[in-house]
Amino acid sequence: MTICVIGAGIVGCASAYQLAREGHEVLLLDAATGPGEGCSFANGGQLSYSYVEPLATPATLRALPKMLLERDSPVRFRPTLDWRQYVWGLQFLVACRAAQVRVATRQLLELSILSRDTLADWMLDGAWPISFERNGKLVLCPDDATLQRQVRQMAFQATLGCEQQALSVEQCLEKEPALLGAVRRAPNAYVGGIWTPGECVADAHAMCRVLVDRLRSRRGETRFGTRVTGFAFGRRGVHALLTSGGELACDAVVLAAGSQSARLARLFGEYLPIYPIKGYSLTLPIGDAAHAPKVSVTDLGRKTVFAPLAGELRVAAMAEISGHGLDVASDRIEQIRSAVTDLYTGSIDVRASGRPWSGLRPATPTSLPIVRRSRRHANVYLNVGHGALGLTLAAGSAVMLNHCVRKSGAA
Repeated sequence: MTICVIGAGIVGCASAYQLAREGHEVLLLDAATGPGEGCSFANGGQLSYSYVEPLATPATLRALPKMLLERDSPVRFRPTLDWRQYVWGLQFLVACRAAQVRVATRQLLELSILSRDTLADWMLDGAWPISFERNGKLVLCPDDATLQRQVRQMAFQATLGCEQQALSVEQCLEKEPALLGAVRRAPNAYVGGIWTPGECVADAHAMCRVLVDRLRSRRGETRFGTRVTGFAFGRRGVHALLTSGGELACDAVVLAAGSQSARLARLFGEYLPIYPIKGYSLTLPIGDAAHAPKVSVTDLGRKTVFAPLAGELRVAAMAEISGHGLDVASDRIEQIRSAVTDLYTGSIDVRASGRPWSGLRPATPTSLPIVRRSRRHANVYLNVGHGALGLTLAAGSAVMLNHCVRKSGAA
């Protein structure tokens, strides 16, 4: 088939590559000037295969009132005139149930394991300069209640095949000596952590570029700077895309356009429960290599992730439900700098301007991505709604998408 993939973020690039591996003629297009220039450009960098608990949990629900009222809270809600924001918010609140969390965690873990194995297979094909490293992940807990909740989640995930370990503060320092200064300055800041040895880091933007190169090597095509404005319908569904560069004929369409997916889906008559959650990141140079961070760290107290990527530290944080704006708020970047100062004294050049960034995570209320055929058109497929787990789940979602194409019989 000739398949048009809309969206060249990490999910769209992975989808296009996998479809090309299956022998389809693939055209990948995006309104940006190149691959991975949206939410995949400077995200957290963690391949978090064993740590996929949904955002909507009973603990999140209990903490929301306090978080929404705090001035420097990592979570912000700014009302807009978009009714979809409120519908999504209500659906999110409904999803904050223990039973739903267990169902979602199980499904996300299955998808993450598929993704891990798929990426490992892909990376056998030549060089992948994506700053990939299997360096493990340390999740720091600020208090006993948080640690015990993580231990319960760890026990549940162990039944699903995850290898994790609860650590004391001293054991955390053995895994990441770069935290020694932080613990000495604030000995009561953490009570322990969860260690997951199989977790990895990678640069999502670099991975998008590699996937596009691999796609082209399989005779796939790309069109950047091309905006989709509509769809042309025929007896068997969509037969062409209407774009800023003209009409593009196709046998099938894959929608993988991140936070724009809900808007584009409305053009072919389908509602998607996706709303953007804005996040920020700052990429800083590592100044002291001898004492530099070696492992991926998540600080649950600050809701901040730290990923060492080839001589730099990628720091990502915040969750703002505030519409589609991409302005980089200076106070948020200063919060990130403060977190780096507190955790990694001396080894990171916090005074460097770095690379501040913001992106819109395309989130569903349950944190479960939508990977299926459209309910309105038999030759339209969806690979959307990955939220903060796009990098982690992209490869597995691409395989799931390909299964949908096969199953539909369209191929």
